Amino acid sequence: MALMHTPICDFNAPAPEFILPGTDGEEYDLERLRGPNGLLIMFICNHCPYVKAIRDKLVRDANELIAMGVGVAAINANDGDEYPEDSFPNMCREVEQFGYRFPYLWDENQTVAHAYGAVCTPDFFGYNRHLQLQYRGRLDDAGAQAGVNDRPRELFEAMKQIATTDSGPIEQVASMGCSIKWKAHFR
Repeated sequence: MALMHTPICDFNAPAPEFILPGTDGEEYDLERLRGPNGLLIMFICNHCPYVKAIRDKLVRDANELIAMGVGVAAINANDGDEYPEDSFPNMCREVEQFGYRFPYLWDENQTVAHAYGAVCTPDFFGYNRHLQLQYRGRLDDAGAQAGVNDRPRELFEAMKQIATTDSGPIEQVASMGCSIKWKAHFR
């Protein structure tokens, strides 16, 4: 597991277009995913200890953001052949087990992760209603410490600000996590 940190936010960068299959059998694009007050794209996976440590908080924050009119989607781009826990069938189990109310999408050929410049899991991309990037930071400062729930909700507060002002916070701290498990053509 290689620890990676995300780059700083490239404010106003447009969200790259995509069409990806979800664990629910549906296909999703940006227009279907975006909410009237913005969109949060989360690159996650099933096996990463950083993602496992924040799963409950991801579900909590996603549910509250959806209620505020922010669209939320998770994308798994890890190589499911080399990392079977991240395979599509296991993604479907993950949704059921943890009660994801947001689409969990499969980027099997990894082109979407590459287009976004995703580097780790978790990697968060917060967009305003115009699909301009406003946040590229962490969920909170707990890192891979599971069960630490009393931390300031950096991602949630940033997305709340974006939902009401179309602008993200200037001060952002990079997310960190396991490197995306790239297939040979992207290594």
